[in-house]
Amino acid sequence: MNLQKTIKETVELEGVGLHNGIKVNLSLKPAQVNSGIVFKRTDVDFHKSIIEANYKNVNSPVLCTKIKNSYGISVSTIEHLMAVFYGEGIDNVLVEIDAPEVPIMDGSSFDFVEAIRSVGTLDQNENKKFIKVLKKVEIKNGSKQISIEPLDKDLIIDFEIVYKNPLIRTRRKAFKLSNGDLTAIYNSKTFCLYEDIDQIKSQGLAKGGSLENAIVVKENKILNEDGLRYRDEFVNHKILDCLGDLMLSGYRIFGHVKTSQGGHQLTNVLLRDFLSNKSNWEFDTFGAKQKDNKNNTYSSPAAVNA
Repeated sequence: MNLQKTIKETVELEGVGLHNGIKVNLSLKPAQVNSGIVFKRTDVDFHKSIIEANYKNVNSPVLCTKIKNSYGISVSTIEHLMAVFYGEGIDNVLVEIDAPEVPIMDGSSFDFVEAIRSVGTLDQNENKKFIKVLKKVEIKNGSKQISIEPLDKDLIIDFEIVYKNPLIRTRRKAFKLSNGDLTAIYNSKTFCLYEDIDQIKSQGLAKGGSLENAIVVKENKILNEDGLRYRDEFVNHKILDCLGDLMLSGYRIFGHVKTSQGGHQLTNVLLRDFLSNKSNWEFDTFGAKQKDNKNNTYSSPAAVNA
């Protein structure tokens, strides 16, 4: 747990974008120490192709998380993949992609986890750094709210969803990362209400959506033949999304996140507010003390040599 990690070998996946419906090829490649998670669009000009997976690069986080570089080149729906990097302890990866959206696969992180575990991870000769929360920060937006507060060497995501739908209703779950079993979080699929589909499609989204990659709820029924994988699948998936969005801090976090009716945009607003004030946090490690602990300077990991 002390050392940074990358993957041992290149991983290849293919699928379709949930929102743009475009076929996409994805390659996950080992990366050097302190490079972080970096996306490279292989279908655009080389000099414009690199996009750091960082909260500062998040653009229009509506129905998915989208990052964009200074040239306007973007990659969207990165959250399920980013959650796997967080959960599997992977710090440094180059993600090569030939389209503007990460494939949705089955609507969960299952395929990403299986692919990465099939090649394994590699410890690197550098300590991990963690963001240690020093004081509580809270964001409110009407009935929606999110906060982060101190917690000793662990992460808890306490998530509440509130729906008028009679099947989903109000559900709440607190997930503690140190418990170790991420299976139910990884394997929980994205979902939507049947009555929202037309509105979503009118925005030019969900072109690749189907019952194969999303749970669709109509009144008190699940339209998917195989139903739910877990009783708490709806809130599990929201925790998955949140975990992926928190990975955009560039580091793992020691803290207790609480949110009600949260989502991609609210998590991003929290990260921007929380990390912008140096009195809110400091770097921590399980190993030797690092220089950054003294001056508390935030720096996102360096870009990969592509």
